[in-house]
Amino acid sequence: MADQKILITGSAGNIGTLLRRSLAQPGRLLRLLDVAKQPALESGENAELIVASFLDRSALEEACRDVNAVIHLGGIAAGGSTWDEYLEVNVTGTLIILEAARKAGVPRVIYASSHHAAGFLPNNTGATIPDYAFPRPDSFYGVSKVASESLCSLYHDRHGLDVICLRIGSYRERPTNQRVLWNWLSPGDCARLFEAAITTPSPGFRVVWGISANTRAVVSLDEAMSIGYAPKDNAEKYADDVAPTLDSDDPPARDLLGGPFTATTFDAPPS
Repeated sequence: MADQKILITGSAGNIGTLLRRSLAQPGRLLRLLDVAKQPALESGENAELIVASFLDRSALEEACRDVNAVIHLGGIAAGGSTWDEYLEVNVTGTLIILEAARKAGVPRVIYASSHHAAGFLPNNTGATIPDYAFPRPDSFYGVSKVASESLCSLYHDRHGLDVICLRIGSYRERPTNQRVLWNWLSPGDCARLFEAAITTPSPGFRVVWGISANTRAVVSLDEAMSIGYAPKDNAEKYADDVAPTLDSDDPPARDLLGGPFTATTFDAPPS
C-alpha cells in the first residue's frame, strides 16, 4: 500500500512525462491523468493511468480520492488560443481542480503557473523582481494564469488548502535562444522544484518563480529556496552556443519578461 498518493493532471505533456520518472519513489503512487495517450506502465512502476479530462468533474473527484497532493499541469500551455478557450480550460479547469481537491480532502495543490503572469514587468532595470510581484500579464494566456493564481489564493484563504503556484520559466532540455538564458528551467531543476513543492511542510499559499540558477536571472529565487528548492543548473553554460533571440531587434519585447507574448498582435481579438 502506498504511503503517499499524488495526482498529476496533464501527465502526458513534457513536464508530466518528466515527473512520471523523477517523482517515482518507494511508497509513492502516482495517478497520471490525461486525455492523451500515455505509455503503458512499466514493470514495477507504482502508478495508475487515468484516461480522462480534468474538466470532467466526476472523473476528477474520483481521481482525487485518498490523494495527498495534486499537481495541476493540464491546460492550454501556450499562446495562440481564443479567450473562450483559455477561460474554459485554464480558468474554469483550475476551479474544477481546486473544488475537487477540497471535496476530497486533499491537503495540497501545486499549480503550474507561468512567468507570463507577469510578462509586462521590465527585465532590464538591474533590480531583482521579487517573488510576489504584482501580476502584469502579457497575453490572454497570462491572464488565465493570473486568474488561476487568484483562485488558488481564494481556496487557501477560504478553505485552508495549501497551494503553491510555480511561475515556470522556459522549460526545455537546454536554452534555445538568448532570451531563455535568464528564465531557463532545466529538466533536473524542474524535478527538484516539484519535489520541493510536494515535500515542504505546511506551505500555506505561495507564489514561486520556477527557473534554474541562471547567472542572468532577473527574478528572485528566495521563495523557491524557502520551500527547499536547490537548483543545480545554469543556462550560462550554453551562452556561447545559443542563437540570438527572435525578438532581439524589438526593444519593447526584448526588455520585458514576456518577450514576444507582449506584442500587440500576439492575441487574436476576442469574438
